[in-house]
Amino acid sequence: MIKLNTYRVLLFIISISLVSVAGCQRDEEDPGSRPSIRYSFFVAGHTYGKPGVDNIGFHPPFRQKFDFIKNDSSIKFGVLTGDIVSSGTATNWDEIDRDIEALGIEVHFTVGNHDMSDRQLYENRYGRTYYSFIHARDLFIVLDPNIDGWNISHEQLQFLKDELQQKSERADHVFVLFHQVMWWAPDNIFKNVNINSLDGRADTINYWDEVEPLFHSLPLPVYLFAGDVGAFATGDEFMYYHYDNITLIASGMGGEVRDNFVVVDVYNDRTVHFRLIALNGDDINALGKLEDYRLEE
Repeated sequence: MIKLNTYRVLLFIISISLVSVAGCQRDEEDPGSRPSIRYSFFVAGHTYGKPGVDNIGFHPPFRQKFDFIKNDSSIKFGVLTGDIVSSGTATNWDEIDRDIEALGIEVHFTVGNHDMSDRQLYENRYGRTYYSFIHARDLFIVLDPNIDGWNISHEQLQFLKDELQQKSERADHVFVLFHQVMWWAPDNIFKNVNINSLDGRADTINYWDEVEPLFHSLPLPVYLFAGDVGAFATGDEFMYYHYDNITLIASGMGGEVRDNFVVVDVYNDRTVHFRLIALNGDDINALGKLEDYRLEE
């Protein structure tokens, strides 16, 4: 009798222990215990798609992911990082406007060289090509490297300095978006990144001497996005590089092999995470994590 009671007590203790362990595991894996997403936005580059193909509106694989974007309630807006259209005609812009209306959320434009084939038409329709906006305590700055051969200079450079001086102190993060991969150079670590084009690039670029130090000196995280990659299957469709307070990201589409865009998730604990969304095929996670493609020196 004593042996039986002892056996039952042991079983009881073991069962309580298993329940406790299982309960702890559930708590650790419970998504509710993690910081929640404050908001998300998407970044999409080279959205006119495959060179030489005259799409009606956006690159079709991108347009096919509109339902994914619309069904994710955390995504509040998007930013197109240039080469939105293959040429800047009224017809092409009309088609893009219709697609954005179908998408149904706010979309900001960053201009590429293809978009600027008719600068006056663009500015008459959409306004100035460099500007800023605030969302949820984060500062967003859109730049236009097309104005001066990939340089940010003169009035645009002063605009950038003023925005950072006047608004960065109240920001949790700074997001900077443009088309050309301005950090690329034939003699630095990024020389092996196969970007779409060097069209319009001046012999001397002031990114590392004048622009990058403005961001590097800030006491908060700065994320820079470029969109002139991904047009060709033999090129690079994305890149990721992080140092100090700076994160450099390029992504784009058109090559029809690893087409992608990036969803940026900003959490309530101020951390920032990225989702690399694959466009070719049904598995949006087919390309893995953006951080897995970190460029190594």
